[in-house]
Amino acid sequence: MLKISRDPFLRFTTLILITSSLFSYGTEARLHYYNDIHNPNSYPEPPYSPFSQSQPPSISPDPDDLSQPPSPCQDLDQEVVHDVRNYGAVGDGITDDTDAFKTAWDSACSNDEDNNTVSILLVPFGFTFVIHSTIFTGPCRSYQYFQVDGTIVPRDGPESWPSGFNKRQWLVFYRIKGMALIGNGVIDGRGQKWWDLPCKPHRNVNKTTALTGPCESPAALRFFMSSNLSMQGVTIKNSPQFHMTFDGCHEVHINSLRITSPPSSPNTDGIHIENSNSVEIHNSVISNGDDCVSIGSGSYNIDILNLTCGPGGHGISIGSLGNQNSRACVSNITVRDSFIKFSDNGVRIKTWQGGSGSVSGVTFDNIQMDNVRNPIIIDQYYCTSKNCPNKTNAVFVNDVVYQSIKGTYDRRSPPMHFGCSNNVPCVNLTVSDIDLVPSKGEMVVDPFCWNAYGVVDEFSVPSISCLKSDPSTL
Repeated sequence: MLKISRDPFLRFTTLILITSSLFSYGTEARLHYYNDIHNPNSYPEPPYSPFSQSQPPSISPDPDDLSQPPSPCQDLDQEVVHDVRNYGAVGDGITDDTDAFKTAWDSACSNDEDNNTVSILLVPFGFTFVIHSTIFTGPCRSYQYFQVDGTIVPRDGPESWPSGFNKRQWLVFYRIKGMALIGNGVIDGRGQKWWDLPCKPHRNVNKTTALTGPCESPAALRFFMSSNLSMQGVTIKNSPQFHMTFDGCHEVHINSLRITSPPSSPNTDGIHIENSNSVEIHNSVISNGDDCVSIGSGSYNIDILNLTCGPGGHGISIGSLGNQNSRACVSNITVRDSFIKFSDNGVRIKTWQGGSGSVSGVTFDNIQMDNVRNPIIIDQYYCTSKNCPNKTNAVFVNDVVYQSIKGTYDRRSPPMHFGCSNNVPCVNLTVSDIDLVPSKGEMVVDPFCWNAYGVVDEFSVPSISCLKSDPSTL
């Protein structure tokens, strides 16, 4: 029987100590030379924020609310460990262990002991468990620990996906009210055969573009209509599509995760947030082929701290929003003390023409860029085809702060691109303490602004003369 500390705080601390340290558009623009010598290698990564300073604020639990993690001071009568091998799982990387996982989950979830218990579903080290598309359903009678110390994989590729099972999702957690996904193990989506489908719009090894078209591919982890979730330590890699999604979720605390897939892997967003609030993503590393973090409609109160994005991918994105004339609202987003390297974008807001709603209360603070093509970008003309007609409506972008963003950029694009709607301008943009220089040579590309209004609080490099005064002052 696995011996686990009865003190949840010590359990989490031990996992964190074991977890290794964080691993480390095209527009026509005027060019000129910048005389100061900037050494791209002189820019350090942002300082690491100690875990003790970056923990999510503690929630005072209702002693009768089993959705809350047990208090460190609470005297637990017992910890019930549900090792999946005791439910028939083999873990040889070949045998389908889905039924064993489902039985173990149902047993842990239905734990009917008194309140002073913890249910632990254990995926033990040294084994590889094959699971097909599965939904783990709550709410459970006690707080759940899903401890992954071994490896979890799906069937290998679309041809081996069981007939009749959903190809859009793999591991789904539905209506969970209190769960921690922890451990030192790996959740491996085995995405290569999905990425190689002819309908995937990405470039193959021969640098030729694959045929485009719709096709279904599963997200590795989906949390749907759930609350009080915590993720720490686990590595998630090679998802066929998005690695981790949160839809309709509340109170999500992510710390010390590693998400990785090749830069060429299509549509493999690291973490996607939709219709969710009170989400923290701290002290994690994401290297993938699409958005490092993407924030969709209906999301608010999102805090991203000490996140490393890249190499590869499309940076941290709000959007895309307003597709097919839809209404989208996003507010109170903070990204701070983070590092983006060798990425197509840095911090991005992207909206479709014709949409409505708003993006407001966004702060990007102390972001280090290393050879990023579009370090700062607002694109209200986002389009995935060559034939997108102009429309008058747009998602309103308001109250966005860019502060202390420094590093190097790929000068094929401007370091700052504010491409705002003709009819719905971007307003209340604040730009402060920017120092962005080319990663190669001394030729500087001037910022690009279109219908963008705001203020430049401090001296910045390059000069941002294209940002107009706020229209309310005219």
